[in-house]
Amino acid sequence: MSDLFVPTLKPRETTGMSEQPTRAVQDYLKAIHSLGGVDDMVSPMDLVAQLEVRAASVTGMLKRLTEGGWIDYAPGKGARLTALGVAEARRVIRRHRLMELFLTQVLGLDWSEVDAEAEALEHAISPRLEQAIADYLGEPREDPHGHPIPTRDGDLALRDLRPLHSFEPGQRLLIREVQDDRPERLRRWSDLGLMPGATVTLLRRHVLDGTFEIRVGSRVVTLAAEGLNGLLAEPLAAGRPSRARKAHKAP
Repeated sequence: MSDLFVPTLKPRETTGMSEQPTRAVQDYLKAIHSLGGVDDMVSPMDLVAQLEVRAASVTGMLKRLTEGGWIDYAPGKGARLTALGVAEARRVIRRHRLMELFLTQVLGLDWSEVDAEAEALEHAISPRLEQAIADYLGEPREDPHGHPIPTRDGDLALRDLRPLHSFEPGQRLLIREVQDDRPERLRRWSDLGLMPGATVTLLRRHVLDGTFEIRVGSRVVTLAAEGLNGLLAEPLAAGRPSRARKAHKAP
């Protein structure tokens, strides 16, 4: 069962920053959120790797975010989002995932293409357009890759998922989320049926060559751990049906 985390908001006017944060600020808040910065400290070096920027740039931005009230920052330890930072990060995440779903469901783009497009659009749409898209899509709960979409109020479902290849052979599993930053891998997973909502069974783990045999529907596929990396799953409850989706192919 998923839990919901609801941040306690502080008035935006106390931050000393503008009503609309810059793209750089939004990118940093989203990165800190993705690295676990709601509950834990995120190190500057993790942000360097995530955002592919220089360490000096990260240090300068963390100081700016601290002054704005977006994060709590302790040099030598790292940064954690404040309630205000959580709320803003989730606004950006919501727009990104809504745009991914709009691009696949309405415009028919392939799910392997939409992450980069949504990355640009998430900073450009207004709150009014964001809500219009959400209303048109029926306030969806997940994006095309299975990631939960924050609600309008900033609630975000928290899941207890594990990498598919970390389960024991013989287990029936439900794929819930897939990593969306490598288009070629998404296309491969789509071809194999390894998509959110798919029921799979981990048949065997071959220790010598590091490969796994997995039943997907009536097929048995063999993949190395790298080929499965980014597939997150949970044990399938008895009697629970599969709800695998179709990938949206580009015309």
